[in-house]
Amino acid sequence: MAKTKPRRDHGESGMKGGKKPEAGERPAPQRDDRAMALDLPRGALSAEMGAYFAKCEEKIGFVPNVLAAYAHDGQKLEAFAAMYNDLMLAPSGLSKLEREMIAVAVSSQNRCYYCLTAHGAAAPQPSGDPVLGALMVMNYRAAKLSPRHRAMLDFAVKLTDTPWAIEEHDRAALRSAGFGERDLWDIGAVASFFNMSNRMASAVDMRPNPEYHGQARDVP
Repeated sequence: MAKTKPRRDHGESGMKGGKKPEAGERPAPQRDDRAMALDLPRGALSAEMGAYFAKCEEKIGFVPNVLAAYAHDGQKLEAFAAMYNDLMLAPSGLSKLEREMIAVAVSSQNRCYYCLTAHGAAAPQPSGDPVLGALMVMNYRAAKLSPRHRAMLDFAVKLTDTPWAIEEHDRAALRSAGFGERDLWDIGAVASFFNMSNRMASAVDMRPNPEYHGQARDVP
């Protein structure tokens, strides 16, 4: 009587359609449609803020969750929006791109998920270079930056990591790179604002809108 070899189980019970089962396990889906972890109902929007939300919907297709999070308190929402728009959009010796670069470099140091996602997507848009956005998120020192931009980001990051260590030679480095006195103010103001925003986002587990994840991801 011929001996039969024992049948080996190659995982047929876990195979569907002939596919080999994967090793390990898959992470859970990470999409989260909440604006934040706190259950704060939206308050009544002023006419100005209602128009602002409508403009966001028209221009970018959604209301950023940072605004939705602040919307539980109309006064705080208006103060936040006014400060953001003044720092990031008002006339300045810094370009809009340079201000976005500061926002992302600071948020990278603070590992702020919300701001890195939102501003990492926005940073390439004025330059047309999606690689720049990735470099700002990961490590601005790896980017091919001009002396002006390197000095600007070095100052912003030092202000983020060791604000007590800022001295006159740090301001002198910015002047040597071509920045004026008002530019120094604006660099400090943008960096300080995003340090505040990063910490607030972490405090309430603020989540970026899903739409941000698909922006500025294609390399030409």
